[in-house]
Amino acid sequence: VAMAATRRVMRAVRVFEFGGPEVLKLQSDVLVPVPKENQVLIKVHACGVNPVETYIRSGTYARKPALPYTPGSDVAGVVEGVGEHVTAFKKGDRVFTLETLSGGYAEYAVAAANRVFPLPDKLDFRQGAAIGVPYFTAYRALFQKGCAKAGESVLVHGASGGVGLAACQIARACGLKVLGTAGTEEGMNMILRNGAHQAFNHRDPNYTEKIKACTGQRGVDIIIEMLSNVNLDADLQLLARAGRVMVVGCRGRIEINPRDTMSKESSITGVSLFLASEEERRECATAVLDGIEAGWLKPVVGLEYPLEKVVQAHEDIINSSGARGKMVLLL
Repeated sequence: VAMAATRRVMRAVRVFEFGGPEVLKLQSDVLVPVPKENQVLIKVHACGVNPVETYIRSGTYARKPALPYTPGSDVAGVVEGVGEHVTAFKKGDRVFTLETLSGGYAEYAVAAANRVFPLPDKLDFRQGAAIGVPYFTAYRALFQKGCAKAGESVLVHGASGGVGLAACQIARACGLKVLGTAGTEEGMNMILRNGAHQAFNHRDPNYTEKIKACTGQRGVDIIIEMLSNVNLDADLQLLARAGRVMVVGCRGRIEINPRDTMSKESSITGVSLFLASEEERRECATAVLDGIEAGWLKPVVGLEYPLEKVVQAHEDIINSSGARGKMVLLL
C-alpha cells in the first residue's frame, strides 16, 4: 500500500478562544496549507499587524472567525506553489497580499490569487507587509467613500500609524492639501516627511484652533478619522461646508450633537475594506501598484517583532502611545 506523502508542518499562531492577547498561541506542528484552484501558497517573510486583528481576537468585532484560527491578512513573501488555473504567479515570485485564507501569522499562508499582487524589487518584504490593509483602506476612505478631489483639504486624524501615513502619501500624490495630527514630535516629523503639508500635535489643548486658522477659518473638506470615539465631536466643528468625516477606526462610544451636521450639511461615513466589491478592490489595487511604480508609495515600517513576540505586538499596537509606521511580524 502506497503511503500518503507526509505533509509538512510549520510554526503558526493559533487562537482557540476569544480573549486578551494571551490567547495567541504559537504552535510548531501546524500543517502547511495546500493551495486549491485559484489559490497561491506563500512562504511568509513578514506579516503586518493591524488594530482590527486585536478586535477580532477579543471577540468584540462584528466578524467572528470560526475557532481555532490564525490571524493576519497582510503578508509579503515568495510564492511556494500555486493551485490549478493560476497563471499570474509562479514559484519564486515576490508577492504581497491583501488578505489570506489560512492566516498570515504563520510561516506559510494560502491566499486567493485575486488577493495577491506582485511586490516590486524596490520594496523589501517588511514594506510589502505594510501595503495591503493600510493603503487599500486609505484609498477607499479618501476616494471611494470620501469622494476626495484635487484642491480639497484633508485632515488625517492620527496620521502616524499605518493607515494614516498611507492616507498622507495618497492624498498628497493626488493633489489635496494635507494636514495631519500625531501625539509626539517624532510622529509629527514622520507625517511631514510622508506628504503632510502641516502637522499638529493632538495633545496640544489648542490644536483644533490651529487647524481652523490654517484653513483660514473655513474648515477642512475631509477628515480621515482613526479614533472616532475620542475625536468625532471635535471633528464636526472642524469641517467646512459639505465636509465629511470618514470613520476608519473606533474603540468605543461617543456623544455628538447631530445639529452640528445640519449647520454645514456635513456627513459622517463609516469605512470598511471588508465591504469593498471586487471592482472596488481592483481599483484600489491599480492605484496602489501605480503608486509603487511612480515612487510616491513608500510604506513606513514601525515596530518589528519575531513571531514569538506576537502577544507583545498585540499589547503594544493598542496601548503604546504615538504610532510610528506600520507594525510587522518578521519570520
